[in-house]
Amino acid sequence: MSTSTEPDPAGAPVRRFTDPDYVPQAQTLGDLRVRIDALDAQIVALLAERALCVRDATRFKQDAFQVSAPARQAQVFAKVRALAQAHEEKFPGLADVIESTYRTLVAGFIAGEDRFFHATERIPTR
Repeated sequence: MSTSTEPDPAGAPVRRFTDPDYVPQAQTLGDLRVRIDALDAQIVALLAERALCVRDATRFKQDAFQVSAPARQAQVFAKVRALAQAHEEKFPGLADVIESTYRTLVAGFIAGEDRFFHATERIPTR
């Protein structure tokens, strides 16, 4: 059955998992949304902190190849995939979601770092 309305945030669940060990995270969809919103605020704050590190990393790069740092990208993708795999039992496919997210995230950060790179100047050597 399909509906054209959003679920009631205060309503009772209408489905259940068949896994007897599943532990619900909240009593209502509204409660889950509150938790998700709080997590999103933390995630954005952490990404902003990461962005400042990316910006500062620009000071150590000599050229556009070093800005893109393909070997470092591969390390990051492998690392976050491995971190996510530790949670695969509760959310199968999470490693794919995380890697895909990081590929988009890193592409955006590289574009930003490229702009910052062009706003820097080489420190003269003596």
